[in-house]
Amino acid sequence: MLFGHMRKITAVLLLCTTLFQFACNNKVASYITFKNPLLGESFNSGKPVKIELDIPEQTEIQNISYLVDGKQFAEKTNRDFITLDTQNLPLGYRLLTAIVKSGNKTDTITNNIILTTDKKPVKLKYTLVNTFPHDTSSYTQGLSFVDGKLLESTGRKGQSQLKYVDVKSGKAIKAVSLKPEYFGEGSTKVGNQIIVLTWQENVGLVYDATTLEEKTTFPYQTSREGWGLTYDGKRLLRSDGSNKIWFMNATTFKEEGFIEVYDNKGVVEQLNELEYIDGKLYANVYGLNRIVVINPQTGLVEAEVDLTKLAPKNYFKDELEISNNVLNGIAYDPVGKRLFVTGKKWPNLFEIKLSEK
Repeated sequence: MLFGHMRKITAVLLLCTTLFQFACNNKVASYITFKNPLLGESFNSGKPVKIELDIPEQTEIQNISYLVDGKQFAEKTNRDFITLDTQNLPLGYRLLTAIVKSGNKTDTITNNIILTTDKKPVKLKYTLVNTFPHDTSSYTQGLSFVDGKLLESTGRKGQSQLKYVDVKSGKAIKAVSLKPEYFGEGSTKVGNQIIVLTWQENVGLVYDATTLEEKTTFPYQTSREGWGLTYDGKRLLRSDGSNKIWFMNATTFKEEGFIEVYDNKGVVEQLNELEYIDGKLYANVYGLNRIVVINPQTGLVEAEVDLTKLAPKNYFKDELEISNNVLNGIAYDPVGKRLFVTGKKWPNLFEIKLSEK
């Protein structure tokens, strides 16, 4: 009797298991999912990505709209796969969306991929054109060329300044101290205003470009910190210490998106002082004597230059000073076509010329 009873229990369990699997399979079969690509799959920019949906056979397709980052790039009336051209897409995480209409039902399915690059940056060379003195008390965070003179912002709480500097002498023409609670960072001039970032105080400062009087402040939003800042004639471009470059409205200072910066080795972190030159974004990589040239539409590092030989030799006294007082400062004179670089507390400002040979 016991054996027969056990057989009945086993039969019931098998029946329940079968029914459960059948129900689960039917439930799964009712969903539309991405068959290709896999979630979070990586692709090199410029190579097409196959996009294919797994759609239950009983589903009658009326229309499928395919979007990348919210913008439609394809439309189909069947379940055939499509390809996504990645040539001009920004690098980093890209959101894929498929909107499937069938009868009175609309399904929205999302996925994401990561676009990277296998393109090696062009190795630029430099020629030293001129050497000028630089104030060794200036912990340089922002540098730009404005109306024949340098605009420089410096860091350290209680020591941060915003000043106009004579190129040839290295002396301040006009200077103002930031409030002692601020650690000054990057700066740039827009119209008759100068925008200055602070490091971890979560606030940006706005100064009158003539008087250097602080006029107002604005809060940061999604970006984590203030590092480098430049202006492309329409938008502010800002770094925060990561591999992201944020785009900010030059009037409201609101963040309007970002790009992620990659080279053939992966993400390029610690992007610091910035300068927009002839359609390209130049950035110091913090802690390295390296400047990268970035495509501001895609985030691709197109070129780089090693300026190690310009770093002061036997100038800083200990390892802490050497590690802190690194290359940081890029300024471009668009009229004279002159490029200037310096570092934190460096004794010199250098005018250099870049070339591929």
